[in-house]
Amino acid sequence: MNSTKNITGSLSPAGLKLRDNCQISVNPAVLETQYATDLMIDISGTKPQIRRGKNGEFYIPLAEEEFLKIVPELSEKGFVLISLFCVQDFEESPCFTLFYIFRLNGSTDVFAFMRYVKTETTSIATLFPSACWYEREIRDGFGIEFTDAFDKRRLFLHEVYPEGFHPLLKSFKNGKIQAVENPEEAYPFKQVGGEGVYQIPVGPVHAGIIEPGHFRFSVIGEPIFNLEIRLFYKHRGIEKLAEGKKTSACVPIAEAISGDETVANTVAFCTAVEKIAGIEVPERANYLRGILLELERIYSHMGDLSGMITDIGFPRMTTPFLILRENIFRQNELLTGSRFMRGAIDLGGVKKEISGEALSKLNLYLKTFVLQFESAIEAVHASSSLIDRFSTTGVLKKKLIAPLNITGPIARAAGATYDVRFDHPYGIYEDITPERAIKTAGDVLSRFEVKAAEVINSTSLIKKLIASIPEGAIISETIEFAISNIPDGYVLSMVEAARGQNLHWIYIRRGVIDRYKVRTASFCNWQAVEHAVLGNIVPDFPLINKSLNLSYAGTDL
Repeated sequence: MNSTKNITGSLSPAGLKLRDNCQISVNPAVLETQYATDLMIDISGTKPQIRRGKNGEFYIPLAEEEFLKIVPELSEKGFVLISLFCVQDFEESPCFTLFYIFRLNGSTDVFAFMRYVKTETTSIATLFPSACWYEREIRDGFGIEFTDAFDKRRLFLHEVYPEGFHPLLKSFKNGKIQAVENPEEAYPFKQVGGEGVYQIPVGPVHAGIIEPGHFRFSVIGEPIFNLEIRLFYKHRGIEKLAEGKKTSACVPIAEAISGDETVANTVAFCTAVEKIAGIEVPERANYLRGILLELERIYSHMGDLSGMITDIGFPRMTTPFLILRENIFRQNELLTGSRFMRGAIDLGGVKKEISGEALSKLNLYLKTFVLQFESAIEAVHASSSLIDRFSTTGVLKKKLIAPLNITGPIARAAGATYDVRFDHPYGIYEDITPERAIKTAGDVLSRFEVKAAEVINSTSLIKKLIASIPEGAIISETIEFAISNIPDGYVLSMVEAARGQNLHWIYIRRGVIDRYKVRTASFCNWQAVEHAVLGNIVPDFPLINKSLNLSYAGTDL
């Protein structure tokens, strides 16, 4: 039987604290954490049951009145909305449950406020702008209307989808649907008027071999004063595909979320399942996961660095970065059998042993890699025309980072310090962490320099891991029993992918996945593009866009 304890306190920007005369019922297990002294909920004397999640997160169910009271306070105190998603039939509830996931700057705690709704509710996007896309996503997926939302347009369901079609409802079964032919209304892009204003539509089909995305520029002359992005042209239904499947069957689904985030997303998924099942990952497996995660960061950043140089017409200077990236791909294949390291990560550890000899060869190659990479970076810094094109171009202001939950190198290039590996460490990062790379200007040059520094930091971290990797098992001895007898439960898992914070939430019921919510860094970071291009000219857009390097697939699940 759980006992309770009353807590009172005053409002403090250091964290969450209760207002005077407020009381809250807390499980004693929670009181043992820092959270017990940092909790602030203005709920006027009501007593929600606070639950500690299996990965350290806190779940706080609130009635509608309580939720509406606390949201403005969270906004005032610097909380960042990092995700918002819907679950149907959560713990047999007859309502839809909305999970509002927040983190507090400077804190390692993550809070999930649970709001229960039927078919409509109110928006929080005026206080937390990042909620806009989430609310539109929930409306498309579940049919829940946010009655006072300032943007009620469809998000991932384009005009060809019929009205009343909401594919994340339990009643919907995967299969063919009748598309709407010749829709009567086109997507209502925002209209920007005025003398001399004209629009430039770019996409959704592009000249390069990339996925579709539409960019609608509003310009006067050459300077851009508005950009609107429309994505989700190839929605794949990954979350619905996972519904009802055994956890082991969903590992390939996690791998396919975004090709160049294969390891990051698979680790996030496996970590979530491992937390629910109580699986202890062997130490050697955690080291190997860390090595593969950092190799993925290296080749991703190498593509960005070469792409930025290519987009301003310096092919000769691009070549060294492309060669080095190709060599990393070959190292990946030697280690795992796949250039993108598909099939390397599994529940309970890793699928394939990587021998000490193979790791020694990787370590030896990285010494050569660093010398050649540093030489290529020196050549970049020696080019005044290149530096001139990068400097002050595509500035992302620091004040936008929290409202839009922008993460990863593009946030750290604008003065942010947040990195999941430091702030919410997982796996090997609980013991060994890389150096941080921080810049403040927020322009293309800063993003180039942060990613270049992270390449060096990742190689250094890999060398440390290789030097100290222990012998032992590469997969949990109890994996088969644990997965076969996995209990009901839910958990939030986060990783620091090359682009930033990736979030996976899994709800397992009756031995199968009942809800799998994925939100990659790209989903939030795409909205940064609309701000970074302002005041720049249209020819700068490819450079700015490449410096952010966002994933279409990782956004359009």
